[in-house]
Parts: sequence; C-alpha cells; structure tokens
Amino acid sequence: MLDRRSVVVTGAAGRIGEAVVARLNRRWDVLATDVRGEGILALDVTDSQACREMFADADAVIHLAAVPDPDASWDVLLPANVIGAYCVVTAAMAAGVRRLVLASSLQAVSAYPDDTQVRAGDPPRPANLYGATKAWAEALGSWVAATSAVEVVAVRIGNYLDVAPAGPGVSARDKAAWLSPADCAQLMQAAVEGPADGFVVVNGISANRYRKAEYGTAEQHLGYRPRDDAWTDS
Repeated sequence: MLDRRSVVVTGAAGRIGEAVVARLNRRWDVLATDVRGEGILALDVTDSQACREMFADADAVIHLAAVPDPDASWDVLLPANVIGAYCVVTAAMAAGVRRLVLASSLQAVSAYPDDTQVRAGDPPRPANLYGATKAWAEALGSWVAATSAVEVVAVRIGNYLDVAPAGPGVSARDKAAWLSPADCAQLMQAAVEGPADGFVVVNGISANRYRKAEYGTAEQHLGYRPRDDAWTDS
C-alpha cells in the first residue's frame, strides 16, 4: 500500500462517521473529529480557525458534520449545514489539502419525480430546506475546485441504514436508495483515493436491484464497486 494518508473526518461521532472510521482507520491515519463523542478530537466546524489548524498537513478531509434532518428548520440547519460547510471548504483551501469529500444527499435532488432515476449530472432540485443546504455544499465544492488546487468529490448519500430497509412501512423508493455501511465506507475510500480530477458529483447507493439513483459515475470516476442489495439483504 502507498504511504498512509492523513485523513480528517468531521462528524465522526455520527452514524456514517462511525462506520467510515471503524472500517478505514487501519488503512489511513484518521483524525476523527466532532463536537461530541468519547475518544474523538473536538472540532466545531463553524470555527474557521479551528478547522484550519485541524486540517494542517492532512492529505484529505471527509466532511460529514451536519444536521441530517429533512424536516429541520432554517435556524437548526444554519450553523452546521450552511456556515459550517463554508468554514470547512475555505479551511481546506487554506490548508492546501489534496482531496475534499463533501457529504451531500439525494435530498438535494428529491423533487425529481418518483419514477425518475436520478443521474449524478442532474442539477440540484431539492424538495426541502435540508436538501437546499446540501445543494449549497455542492456549490461550495464546485467553487473550491474552480479556484484552487483542491480536488472535490460531492457524494449524494442515499438512504443510509445499518440493515436493508424492510417491512410493511417501507416503500420501494426507500429500498431503491439504500446505502449500506460497508458500501458507504468503500465509497468514501474511493472518494479519497480514486482518480477524480477537479470537481465531481457522485451518487451514494448500494448495488440494489432497482435503483433510485445511478452509481455509474462513482464507478467510472472513482472505482466504486458496491456489493450490497436491499432486495437480497433484507
């Protein structure tokens, strides 16, 4: 393996952060950060100076810290999702990191019709304010890549759950957008190590038999190879 990479993960105490760190901390030198959590470095992503200091000498930053609630109000979303995203991307530019991975969401394109498969190249079309904040993060990533040497991958994360969604209350759309922890960690690894150039948006779902979003862009640009399927793992 190549020299171990120094990778900062924000939001490491969250569900996705825990899965990524647990699976990849043996591959990378991971600096796990969050505003809370035992054994995690304290980092408030709304503090620009603290972000710059934390990102110094890092090869990559995976930015997961956010309020992940599609029903959240503006007041709740503003600090982490809007201000925090800005502080993180500007700190990444100032620190000169090679690769910045931004956790976007399929909520950024949730207003497309239910019977439409979302492509990675589709422009944002959110159906809620949370999705709009993720579109903001994507726009920031595009700006960073266009004005600096930082490479940016925005990952539109799907329906992330520990196990495949199942049961009478689960919709076909929920299953079609599922992203498993193992596939999520593999996608984040590919987003850091893959041959992306400039700015790229990819969809983050597992290898579901029926897919709300395509993952071919992640496969082509990053080498992502998902394995899990909501229709066989539920």
